Amino acid sequence: MMRQNNTAERLTLSNIEQFQVYTERQLEKIPHIHRLSAEQRFNMRVVAHVLPFRVNRYVIEELIDWDKVPDDPIFQLTFPQPGMLSDDQFQRMADALHSSNTAKISTSIQRIRGELNPHPSGQRELNVPLLDDERLSGVQHKYRETVLFFPSQGQTCHAYCTFCFRWAQFVGDKDLRFAMNEAEKLHLYLERHHEVSDLLLTGGDPMVMKTKHLQSYLEPLLHPRLWHVENIRIGTKALTFWPQRFVSDEDANELLRLLERLANAGKQVAIMAHFNHWQEMDTEIAQEAIRRIRNTGAIIRSQSPLIAHINDDPQVWAQMWRTQVNLGIYPYYMFVERDTGAKHYFQLPLVRTWEIYRDAIKQVSGLARSARGPSMSAAPGKVEIQGVTEICGEKVLALRFIQGRNPDWVQRPFFAQFDERATWLDQLKPAFGEEKFFFAEEFAHIQAKAQLRVVSQV
Repeated sequence: MMRQNNTAERLTLSNIEQFQVYTERQLEKIPHIHRLSAEQRFNMRVVAHVLPFRVNRYVIEELIDWDKVPDDPIFQLTFPQPGMLSDDQFQRMADALHSSNTAKISTSIQRIRGELNPHPSGQRELNVPLLDDERLSGVQHKYRETVLFFPSQGQTCHAYCTFCFRWAQFVGDKDLRFAMNEAEKLHLYLERHHEVSDLLLTGGDPMVMKTKHLQSYLEPLLHPRLWHVENIRIGTKALTFWPQRFVSDEDANELLRLLERLANAGKQVAIMAHFNHWQEMDTEIAQEAIRRIRNTGAIIRSQSPLIAHINDDPQVWAQMWRTQVNLGIYPYYMFVERDTGAKHYFQLPLVRTWEIYRDAIKQVSGLARSARGPSMSAAPGKVEIQGVTEICGEKVLALRFIQGRNPDWVQRPFFAQFDERATWLDQLKPAFGEEKFFFAEEFAHIQAKAQLRVVSQV
C-alpha cells in the first residue's frame, strides 16, 4: 500500500542560493542518498548552483527505482547530472566551489546562466503584451487565440524537472522571472481582446497555489464581459510530483469544486498535464487524482518533450500513450526539447525525434494518435516535423506550422534540407535552392517592430 504524505512531510531541496550552504550532513537526510558516491553528490552541488534543484519525498520514495540509479528515468528527471553543464562550465563552477570564494562563486553562476539562453524564442521581446502602454510582465500573448498567464503565487513547483525550459523562473533572480499578481489587469486585458478564446495558467506550476488564490484568477472568467474566454487551461506537473494536491491536501476538495463550477458554467477546463514517462502514472494516488479530476467535468491532456536519458525510446512513448488512454487522458503533444538550459544534454536530432514518434505512434490505436509532434515551440511558432521524404531527387524534411505568429502560416507545408544532426529550427536550411523559408521575411519585420517597441519603453 502506498504511503500517504501530507504537506508537512514534503522534503524540499534548496534552490540555487540556498544550495550554497547545503552540507553533506543535510544531504545525508535524503532517503537513499547513501547510494550516491561522494563524487556524485559533489557533482549534484556543482550543477545545482546554476540550475534549479528541488524534489520531495513522494518522488524519492514512490517514483524512483533506486536499484536503477543513475539510469532510472525519474532520477534523471529530478536530480542534476554533471552532463547538464558543458565540460568547461562544469569545471569553472567546480573550481569556484573549491575556492570557497563567495564572489567567485556568484560571478561563475551568473556568467554560466547567461550562456544558457534563459529566455528562448523571443519570449521577452516578442510575447509580452501592453495594457495602456504598460508591459504586462506576467502575461504572454504569442498566438492570437491564446494568452499565457504566470500568477506570482505559482512561480515554483512541487519538484523541478532537470530539462525545464523555464528554469530561469526558479533560480532566485527576479530579473529573469515572468510573474504577475494583479488579477484585475489580466481580466482587463482579456476584456479588451475578444480574439482570445483560451487562457493558459502556467508557471512554475499553478497547482502549488492555494485554491483561494486560483479562484481569484479563474472565477471572474464567468462574468458575462469575459464570455469569449471559452477555454481555461492549467499547465501542471502536480499529477506526477504531488498528486496529493487533488486527493489529500487540506483544500483538495475545494479545488475540485472550483473546477466543477467552471465546467458546469460552460467553460472547457483542461488540465495540461506534463507526463514524461509511464512510471509517473503507476501509483495508486496518481490514478486516484486523475479519476477525481475527470469527475469534475474537466479533461486532462498530456504533453511532454522528447528527452534523452528519460524517454528517448519509442516503447516508452507507446506505453505512456496507452496508459494515458486507459486512464481517460488525451495524448496531446510530443515536443522537441527547447534551446535553453541543459539542452545539449537532453536534445536529440530532429530526424531522430521523428523516427521515435513514428515508431511509437504506429504501435497504438487511433485513440492515442491524437498526440501531435514532434513539435518545436520556436520563435516564429509551433513547427511540426512531418517526416523525411524525397522530392525530385532531393532528400528533405517536411515541416508545417501548427501555430504561427501569423495565423496564415498555419498548416502551410515547407521543406528543409535533410540534416541528420540539426536539433532546432534555426539549424535547418531551406530545400530546393531557396534562400529563405517562406515566413522568414515577415518574421524579421515582426522582430524589428517588437524591438522598436521595447526600445521605446526604456
